Amino acid sequence: MNRAGNERMCGLNISLPMAAGAKIREHCIIAMNEEGFAEEASLKEGLLIAGCSQRFKDNSEGENGEVAIPVRRGTFFWNNDGSITAKDILKDCYVSDAQTVTLTAEGSSRAGKILGVEVDGVIVEML
Repeated sequence: MNRAGNERMCGLNISLPMAAGAKIREHCIIAMNEEGFAEEASLKEGLLIAGCSQRFKDNSEGENGEVAIPVRRGTFFWNNDGSITAKDILKDCYVSDAQTVTLTAEGSSRAGKILGVEVDGVIVEML
């Protein structure tokens, strides 16, 4: 049977295997580490950003992939480290911590595209 082209799942809602020892809070930026397992994003180069965690999951006592985390891709509101202003709309932003973005690329990983800047944070497209 040829299943090519059959819709399997919405590309905005994904389930990712978590890293061994990871605890992921709800509403955090999620990154895939070098081994291909999900963890909360941090100020680190080379992470592949997946989206926003949809609930708390605990794999602190598990092995790689033993627990999966639901992640949503799309556009999200994140904290601003203070470096992003309205003149930065449509520029890339980078991870400062699991809930904060920055304009500083050095030592960080790309979080997404800035779509808006508000008084209390930044709207970021993460696709």
